[in-house]
Amino acid sequence: MSPKQKKILYRIIAAGIIYAGLLIFSHTSGFYEENIEGKIYEPLVFLVPFLLAGYDIVFKAVKNICHGQVFDENFLMLIASIGAYGIKEYSEAVAVILFYQVGELFQSYAVGKSRKSIADLMDICPEYANVETEDGTVEKTDPEDVETGSTIIIKPGERVPIDCVILSGESYLDTSALTGEAVPRRAAEGDEIYSGSINGSGLLKCRTTKAYEDSTVSKILEMVENASSRKSKHENFIHRFAKYYTPAVTIAAVILAVVPSLITGEWAEWIKRACTFLVISCPCALVISVPMGFFSGIGAASSIGVLVKGSNHLEAVADVKTVCFDKTGTLTKGEFKVNGIYPENISDEDLLALAGAAEKNSTHPVARAVCLAAEANMSKSEDKYQVIDTREIAGQGVVALRIPLADAQAKTGTEADILKNDAREGQEEILAGNEKLMQAYDISYKKVKDPGTVVYIAKNRRFMGSILISDSIKPESVDALVGLKAAGVEKCVLLTGDRKDQAEAVCDKIHENAVSKHPSFSGRAIDEVAAELYPQDKVLAVERLMGELTGRGKLAFAGDGINDSPVLTRADIGIAMGSLGSDAAIEAADVVIMDDNPAKIAAVMKIAGKTVRIVKENIVFALGIKLLVLILGAVGLASMWAAVFADVGVAVLAILNSMRALKVEKRIENA
Repeated sequence: MSPKQKKILYRIIAAGIIYAGLLIFSHTSGFYEENIEGKIYEPLVFLVPFLLAGYDIVFKAVKNICHGQVFDENFLMLIASIGAYGIKEYSEAVAVILFYQVGELFQSYAVGKSRKSIADLMDICPEYANVETEDGTVEKTDPEDVETGSTIIIKPGERVPIDCVILSGESYLDTSALTGEAVPRRAAEGDEIYSGSINGSGLLKCRTTKAYEDSTVSKILEMVENASSRKSKHENFIHRFAKYYTPAVTIAAVILAVVPSLITGEWAEWIKRACTFLVISCPCALVISVPMGFFSGIGAASSIGVLVKGSNHLEAVADVKTVCFDKTGTLTKGEFKVNGIYPENISDEDLLALAGAAEKNSTHPVARAVCLAAEANMSKSEDKYQVIDTREIAGQGVVALRIPLADAQAKTGTEADILKNDAREGQEEILAGNEKLMQAYDISYKKVKDPGTVVYIAKNRRFMGSILISDSIKPESVDALVGLKAAGVEKCVLLTGDRKDQAEAVCDKIHENAVSKHPSFSGRAIDEVAAELYPQDKVLAVERLMGELTGRGKLAFAGDGINDSPVLTRADIGIAMGSLGSDAAIEAADVVIMDDNPAKIAAVMKIAGKTVRIVKENIVFALGIKLLVLILGAVGLASMWAAVFADVGVAVLAILNSMRALKVEKRIENA
């Protein structure tokens, strides 16, 4: 418990002891029945536990009334208590406040417990960064003041303050706050590490790659802080319901107190019934339990390394019937390697050198794989050329110009001067890209039919060969697709910019693994494939699939690249891979999977489904009980104690029911 919760608990205990003592004394001594002075002092002595337990409720009610916020639970409790005092039901007035505070304490404790996993996520914020200065000394600096490209030192046990690349050192990083994964991840020289992780054992010297405000930890904190503002349909319904419900029941209570009293003359009896009616009608159970349920669901998701940006998104996830996937980095690892070299009248080494020169300035994963292979080959031979210009053609590849290194060193002037001299001896035009690039330049080429991404290379408009790049399927992809079908997803679709034969080969391999790993699995793991898509084509494909779902459910799209940002925004639910994913994709998404494990999509769907069921249970339960007891109270068959149960008791039960959402992920892990 927090210090504030403990203080309220001590107040409740003290008020409860005094209240119990007064009840025992009044029923055993006969003091109040026989002694006229006892009857005079009775409201005063019961005022002690009343104020001890509920002075803050009185203060809040008065404060809200002064600010024009009249109709809330504090107002209802205050009016009901004053009414009970007015008809000399002093003990019941104290009981109303006392048990209301018990309910509020339960609520506060429950919220605190469900907030824990989110609070753990929020605790990733680093306090300082050890920046190495030019003279070699190390200074502690606010992470927000560290510039991109600075050298920082991360000592064992310290939190990584900013996204960076390791320059020297080796360690194991605790990434559980980011990914939910308990197993530490090894990190060594050249690896990129993310802010919010904890350095386990080794001393790391790193170079920052982003400013603090653009780092992983800052983005996560911003998304968590904004999540509470995105409310679900159920929450908006309850908010609108309470807005009209509370004034309505207050007016109904006044009518119940006045109209029958004018007819019968029994003012005390009907005022008592009106006060009972007010206590029963308090909407605490609804106002508290519905957002509490979604909060618990978001907390459960964050505890397994999945960030849901709002309860509206969690609610939508529960209704997903179609899931679309990007391929690279989502279902596959996004770790490309050269798996085939097919030269034409040229050596393997020279073909790699041509491809490496063309792809040198590209950041595409395929280009990086080519460059790594070229660099490994270059260590065996000397590079005799210099690239003087590179031009990227979207969706096709790159065109580069290179000249002999000796010639470049001898030439004076700018690169622009060199480029103007088209007839310069030794200058070469290198093309590296897909079939579309070869076709655009009218180059005859030999097609590679093996599955994978093929880079075709030409020099001076002459085909020189091709390089096959392959990606490996994530081990979790099989469980992800099988789990989604088990969770009620009707269709899984692959949307990719790669070749159709490569996309189909990946789908066939995933299906083969699914049948092998889950013999009882029937149907196709991936029901539909759309390949060779540009970003705008993916949006059109998603819109078509959403049209097929109209009125039957939601569509989710999972991706990781910057080119996935438009379709992540267009889909009903955008799911980004947070570890390898681009900043643009994470920003556009509604759900972020921090460790890139696609199997967690099914886990979040189960959490969302359980959460929505719990919320609906709370709404039906709270409204049903309140309606029943309201009718009984109006006709005089429900006492103030029944009213207290209908308010506090129902609220506590609804809160406890909401907390069940926190345990969903444990059943998922054990399944």
